[in-house]
Amino acid sequence: MNSEPVVLINAFEVPEREDEAFIAGWERARAFLSTQPGYISTCLHRSLSPSAEFRFVNVALWQSARAFQDATSQPQFADMAIPYKFHPTLYAVVREG
Repeated sequence: MNSEPVVLINAFEVPEREDEAFIAGWERARAFLSTQPGYISTCLHRSLSPSAEFRFVNVALWQSARAFQDATSQPQFADMAIPYKFHPTLYAVVREG
């Protein structure tokens, strides 16, 4: 596993009318993750279309894939699981412009 910075892109399937509950859960998880070694930043996006399959997308920066994996494998993080389907994937930057 390389130690280059990585980008987490995590798309969430959140039904309409559940925004507040989802955001509250996301904020609890963010508060915990922001204290973990290797965390850089995160930003939550909401679709402009209420019918989008992935209404929320989180984009986070981590110092390494290992740092992200270590943080999300903590028992405290598992206790914060939110009841929405999510699709997390780590990416490496290959071009900037």
